[in-house]
Amino acid sequence: MDLTATFWTLLPPVIAIALALITKEVYSSLLIGILAGALLYTGFNPLHAVETTFEVMGGKLGDNINICIFLVLLGILVSLVTKSGASRAYGDWAVKSIRSRRGASFATSFLGMFIFVDDYFNCLTVGTVMRPVTDKYRITRAKLAYIIDATAAPVCIIAPISSWAAAVGSSLPEDSAIDGFSLFLQTIPMNLYALLTLAFLLWLMAADFDFGPMRRYEETHREDDLSELHENHVVGGAGKVSDLILPIVVLIVLCVSAMLYTGGILEGASIVEAFANCSSSDSLVLGSFFTLIFTFLLYIPRKILTFGQFCEAFTEGFKAMVPAIMILTLAWTLSGVCSEDYLNIGGYVSSVVNGNSMVAMLMPAIFFLIALGLAFATGTSWGTFGILIPIAVAVFGDAPSTMLVMTVAACLSGAVCGDHISPISDTTILASAGAQCNHIDHVSTQMPYALMIASFSFTGFLVGGITGNGFVGLVVGAILLLAATIVLSAKNKKRMGL
Repeated sequence: MDLTATFWTLLPPVIAIALALITKEVYSSLLIGILAGALLYTGFNPLHAVETTFEVMGGKLGDNINICIFLVLLGILVSLVTKSGASRAYGDWAVKSIRSRRGASFATSFLGMFIFVDDYFNCLTVGTVMRPVTDKYRITRAKLAYIIDATAAPVCIIAPISSWAAAVGSSLPEDSAIDGFSLFLQTIPMNLYALLTLAFLLWLMAADFDFGPMRRYEETHREDDLSELHENHVVGGAGKVSDLILPIVVLIVLCVSAMLYTGGILEGASIVEAFANCSSSDSLVLGSFFTLIFTFLLYIPRKILTFGQFCEAFTEGFKAMVPAIMILTLAWTLSGVCSEDYLNIGGYVSSVVNGNSMVAMLMPAIFFLIALGLAFATGTSWGTFGILIPIAVAVFGDAPSTMLVMTVAACLSGAVCGDHISPISDTTILASAGAQCNHIDHVSTQMPYALMIASFSFTGFLVGGITGNGFVGLVVGAILLLAATIVLSAKNKKRMGL
């Protein structure tokens, strides 16, 4: 019995999502979803299903091997910069240079925005560097953890040169006619949760204001919070601030240059054409590899690190990226099993949505909620958009339409939001560790802020889908955020008796 392009093709992602919600284990859930899809495709022949699974997995790994190489090289660079002590040097400089509580908050956030290449690197480095500064100005560890967490993923998900951009670009189906990097660039101005979170964070820091559980925590823990917690993450080395800045700047410059090169700039293509036609995965590998060589020449002759320490970073960086590579591999495989060559889930979903214009208009808002719930349950945003983006592409086709871009942006927004409020999220845990904050305190104080921005984002995606214009949705979300800040400021003045 041929089950392709039928209702039953929905089972693999549904099984993966349901198991992830129940078990909170993303690896096993994805694998079971993949095997279920392979069984459907092979007519419930177990041996053939296992063969199909690894056939798809091998093909997907081969097609996306440059993404895996980039992640490993990026992990090595992160390890090198951490071991060099450059981040500690930045912290020492900040302690001497910052003069106010607001200044400490902004310096923390701006450092996080600068370290946009990877959220793991961001969380641990920013927390380690800025703790002495924020302690000096009596910023609690919960507030520090929120600043770190609200900067890391939202910045990475809108940064073209980052591990997140590479993961998003590689989530598109293999036979998709649209370039993953180009699609990612188009989602940036429609990524409502990331943009509104950053705007909200800047307002909080400028107003030096908190509300809800965060305000209560600030009032009751400002003194004992700083005296009871101790350091457990130490960086060494004799690096300077420039040893932190230069590798990141060089990585950006070389990756952008590599994009122009692979896009045919030397063959006469314009800059716009080069970016449109570039191979983003090849470019990221080239840029990160030559940045690694630059970092070697920067550190070794000046004895910032010994040759042995430099080599240690290779294994440490690889180990740090294994979970991310594992999630991507399984997500790619699930996407492959559901693709047109196998179950053809797109053929079925498209036939349902195309026959109902109202359902199509609601897709961005629906995908936002699904992504939020899935990321919350599993604690992984990468696994979430790895599952949902191929479905979004199947629904709207390969043409880079506004609805496709908006729906993919909704997947990314929901994934980051769910990741933020999930107590089992890796980035949330790392933000707690970097700030040396009790993890449950971080989750409970951050959740009201994240959910408020999530409600504005959902409304924006709803309006954007109905109007067919993502920028209208962004404006609506921004207006709601502005109104909320006005109301909150008025309540704060009333509470203070002003």
